Amino acid sequence: MDDPTTIEKVDSYLNKGFSLASAVRRSFEEIASQMETMKNEYFKERAKDILDVSDRLLRLILNNPIPDLSFLPSPSIIVAKDITPSDTASLDRKNVLGFVTDLGGITSHTAILAEALGIPAVVGLKNITGQVKNGETIAIDGETGEVVIEPDKQTIEAFEEKKKILEEKRKVFETIKFMPAVTRSGRKIEISANIGSPKDADLALENGADGVGLYRTEFLFLDRNAPPTEEEQFEAYKIVLEKFKEKPVIIRTLDIGGDKQTPYLNLEKELNLFLGVRAIRLCFQRVDLFKTQLRAILRASIFGHPLIMYPMIAVKEEILRANEILNEVKGELTKEGILFNKDIPVGIMVETPSSALNAEELIDYVDFFSIGTNDLTQYTFAADRTNNALSYLYQPLNPALLKLVKMTIDASHKKGKWTGMCGELAGDPEAIPKLVELGIDELSMSPSRIPEAKKVVMKL
Repeated sequence: MDDPTTIEKVDSYLNKGFSLASAVRRSFEEIASQMETMKNEYFKERAKDILDVSDRLLRLILNNPIPDLSFLPSPSIIVAKDITPSDTASLDRKNVLGFVTDLGGITSHTAILAEALGIPAVVGLKNITGQVKNGETIAIDGETGEVVIEPDKQTIEAFEEKKKILEEKRKVFETIKFMPAVTRSGRKIEISANIGSPKDADLALENGADGVGLYRTEFLFLDRNAPPTEEEQFEAYKIVLEKFKEKPVIIRTLDIGGDKQTPYLNLEKELNLFLGVRAIRLCFQRVDLFKTQLRAILRASIFGHPLIMYPMIAVKEEILRANEILNEVKGELTKEGILFNKDIPVGIMVETPSSALNAEELIDYVDFFSIGTNDLTQYTFAADRTNNALSYLYQPLNPALLKLVKMTIDASHKKGKWTGMCGELAGDPEAIPKLVELGIDELSMSPSRIPEAKKVVMKL
């Protein structure tokens, strides 16, 4: 908005006699068009951001309401270009019936959010926003990807019938969701939940979660102008730990970077965000943020059964550095006379090929592994998981990836330790039998998938 080039373009069109709205639209479209011709993929993607700013500005100029996802007057299906992590942080979850977007793939934030809420989503439709008008009736099927605009009576009846069948399945799940997931041979698999905030904890418990396999703490850092304080984080962790009591809660340390950006951190521009300063790498650059988070986790540790997990570990030296900082924080709290669990278990996310290939060495420095299949798949096949054009390369059951999974599990078992999985693959009913066969100890997924996952395990 403050860019001199943008202002010059708008002024130029105004001087030619164009209206303010027309001047803004033409100027922003020109800039976006120039960015779309760039070779660099990151800058090409920014063209969408330019048009998004233009859309919001035009709505203000024309006195048209800006969609506010924090309050939906009635149950609605949200149709959007995309749903960002910041959008989800303030979403009115009670009135969302489903999502339909132009952009995104099966591991996009929209798809993951829909899984967590147990509602349908159809993503990557390219131009659905140009085909649907606000207030129109649409029917969506999250399983088949079908979207029908202004469906006729027969179509509505077909959708209602399928909905009825799904509801019958959910009734069956209700009877088993609080039971332990034990195979016929007597092997127990922990079925845990992925959560993003304290309010997700209730949903996880309602669905029978054995614990939290992934507490995504980055959502505490999004949709705000400054990082959360130690006290804010302490409360967020304490609430979840108290709710789960003796059940394990794996708290992943800050994983920002890649497709999760926070303007107030003033991160340097990078040509490839997914291969840049993100997750644990960012924590090493901003030790102040990392220490504040670790202090909050340790202070909260006496209220339940937490585990700490470092994301995006690629080499042994990163574990050693992270643990060194953790020990510094423990020393500071001890000096201050603050109680905490001195033996809190520490693990890492295995989401880079290097960590999987070198799992036999890395397991000596941690208490457990948790495989993040979303990023592990992305890095194994060198394909951006948010790029819809490369969705054919998202193959989490490909033999190459399963070999990495097997190596990781075997390395932990050799040392009497355990391996979980918290990527989207963990909640896939078709993948669960194979993962159990490979020796997985814990599966963590969107809360809504827990009952079905337990049913699949019980049949094995």
